[in-house]
Amino acid sequence: MQRLGPWSREAWAALALQLLRPPRAPCAGFAEARLKTQLESDKEKSSFVIKTPKGTRDLGPQQMIIREKILTAVISCFKRHGAKGLDTPAFELKDFDIAGHFDPMIPDAECLKIIYEILNALQLGDFLIKMSWKDVRQEMVGKIGLAPEVADCIGVYIQQHGGVSLVEQLLQDPKLSQNKQALEGLGDLKLLFEYLTLFGITEKISFDLSLARGLDYYTGVIYEAVLLQTPARQGEEPLGVGSVAAGGRYDGLVGMFDPKGRKVPCVGLSIGVERIFSIVEQRMEATEKIQVTETQVLVAAAQKNFLKERMKLIAELWDAGIKAEMLYKKNPSFLTQLHYCEETGIPLVAIIGEQELKDGVIKLRSVASREEVDIKREYIVTEIQRRMSES
Repeated sequence: MQRLGPWSREAWAALALQLLRPPRAPCAGFAEARLKTQLESDKEKSSFVIKTPKGTRDLGPQQMIIREKILTAVISCFKRHGAKGLDTPAFELKDFDIAGHFDPMIPDAECLKIIYEILNALQLGDFLIKMSWKDVRQEMVGKIGLAPEVADCIGVYIQQHGGVSLVEQLLQDPKLSQNKQALEGLGDLKLLFEYLTLFGITEKISFDLSLARGLDYYTGVIYEAVLLQTPARQGEEPLGVGSVAAGGRYDGLVGMFDPKGRKVPCVGLSIGVERIFSIVEQRMEATEKIQVTETQVLVAAAQKNFLKERMKLIAELWDAGIKAEMLYKKNPSFLTQLHYCEETGIPLVAIIGEQELKDGVIKLRSVASREEVDIKREYIVTEIQRRMSES
């Protein structure tokens, strides 16, 4: 089974026939950089202006943290489902595709499960995955003569009352029962709902005949995930606030790029990373302090002339795998060190002072609660690791 990661539908189809060529040398994936500065701001005006290229945007430390969390959730979910990454400079990792001849609706059900898992992991709030069948709606509206507004009303009905019940109802419809293509599509949808029930996600799936994604290459099931706005008053219907994922089956697309017209059945999904990034950025900035580093503890001094002791302790923490910082000054004020933790979101402060050195302890301070406890020097590593594992 080919499960492909960072490709759009069109890119995968256009280059699928080249996969047998000798592989390229791997490009560098993610390069992690940590920039930490405690310099005074330069008040001199610059003689030139640096402009961001059109179509791009600069991301600050807080934005990078948000973006990394989103991509980590997406990538880890893709890997959990057996995805194999492909490297290309043209597209960002946001797609998951399954290509090959398989039994009906099994890959389709997994794609819907992946969307469900990612949106759950990102904790974006309530969401709904709308699902339809391109040919079923086309047959109802085009060949059977059912008016488009009637088909859309059926879609609204099913959003309110569930999923598989309408599929079964349409299977018994006298007009639809006379159309082979429509019956086949509805039969596949019923099978798909059986698999989604086994995956435990049917409460988030809505069979919606009004859904039409507008892309010609889809050939079967199509779906789109939308975030729902919490109703203002009891009894009101939730309102959609935008699509954050979409996909479907596109069995004919690869053959369009094959000179011999060979068909490769495919189904896949796309995650709207930029859309999700904008939503999460707005919510987090409004509701919570974002930690811009992964630092777990700041090594601080309560009095002057404790630089060597700070350096000894931070080296011990680094060697133990603890993410630690200290200010790059010989005698920073204690208040400055505490303010730095609050600004950057560092949760713990390991404090060394005259009394602590005399007693053979390190004072461990929680930045959030401001609680302080004395920990014996030989146990400080274990205590920090314990606290980090519980957070």
